[in-house]
Amino acid sequence: MLAFYSLGNDFGTNRMTIADSVDTELLAGWRRDTPGCAHRNHLNNAGAALMPRPVIDAITEHTWLEAETGGYEAADARADAIERGYDALGEIVGARPANIAVVGSATAGFIQALSSFDFSPGDTIVTTRCDYTSNQIQYLALATRLGVEIVHAADLPEGGVDPASVREIIRARRPRLVAVSWIPTNSGLVQDVEAVGAVCEEAGVPYVVDACQAVGQLPIDVSRLRCDYLSATARKFMRGPRGIGFMYASDRALARGDHPLFVDMRGARWTSATTYEVAETARRYEDWEFPYALVLGQAAAARYALDVGVELAQARAWSLAATLRDALGAILGVRVLDRGATRCAIVTVEIARQHATEIVSALAARRINVVASLREFGIYDFEAKGVHSAVRLSPHYYNTEAEIGEAVAALCEIIAATP
Repeated sequence: MLAFYSLGNDFGTNRMTIADSVDTELLAGWRRDTPGCAHRNHLNNAGAALMPRPVIDAITEHTWLEAETGGYEAADARADAIERGYDALGEIVGARPANIAVVGSATAGFIQALSSFDFSPGDTIVTTRCDYTSNQIQYLALATRLGVEIVHAADLPEGGVDPASVREIIRARRPRLVAVSWIPTNSGLVQDVEAVGAVCEEAGVPYVVDACQAVGQLPIDVSRLRCDYLSATARKFMRGPRGIGFMYASDRALARGDHPLFVDMRGARWTSATTYEVAETARRYEDWEFPYALVLGQAAAARYALDVGVELAQARAWSLAATLRDALGAILGVRVLDRGATRCAIVTVEIARQHATEIVSALAARRINVVASLREFGIYDFEAKGVHSAVRLSPHYYNTEAEIGEAVAALCEIIAATP
């Protein structure tokens, strides 16, 4: 006994926003720039978005240049273009190029930020119940190896970290730092990182923001966040390649002399047999060895996102996600799991009597890309919701209303075929 959501020609027309007014030719241009659109209904942008041609071209052109001239020589030849990439990355988060470091991933940047602090037994890190999986594991490793205490702030009734709880913990524990994932991987929740930043600034506590799922999906101004550090990736909503990311280090952090525990020869100079001197800029967080093709691809992705307009990308992606969330919520046997006062372009649902991996495989057979989110990716969140797995769907601005309808219809068919 299955209730099907109506998929007529008026699908989603109840949601008229800026996203619905996107010029048809503009949308067609984005899709022409995206070769993968011809082959797949890609609703896994929270995993890795489809790259547009300028990103693909930047990567392949540099790879060929390395093949023809040598890796070091190719980097020297493209030094100006590599340098200009910092301008684009800085612009997309509202920072000066000097405050940007290129790193291997958002997680790598997050680790570099954490390693700036010399933790001692009894030091406290305050985080949330919806922090990213790898971050939670790193906290536990610090607790096990160094005796650091991890305190999770309480959630608001509607979901998402309660800034008042962070304030209370700071007053009671005087933590070494506060760290928050802006958007968790396992939910469409958008946490109020700006409010938490105000609390941290008032108390003088260092603040780290994981913006892995936010960059390219949300307009970012690090001055409004008041964060000491922010980490980001290329591959998700910014539509860059896998294996590269970037981080922001504030003037305040740089002035403190913060630098990573294992500073590399790009980040510091060996000045005598017993001394070293860290770089003046955020490049103290960089490694010597770079995949320069990916570095240039990331820069191209940042420029493409800026040309599209992050505000427009957000409006369209969030509108498509809201339509998808409403449609899936109307299907018998489907439970929408997203909470919070603000929800983004990530939609998570539980399908009754079926594990998420089975649904993902069935949709992949129909050339629809989604991903499974498992309990181990968000233990606190999933235990509170009483689920073991969820299907995660994440549209972006280049997706179409027809693709949303196709995914909903396919899920209806898959559920109807379940014994």
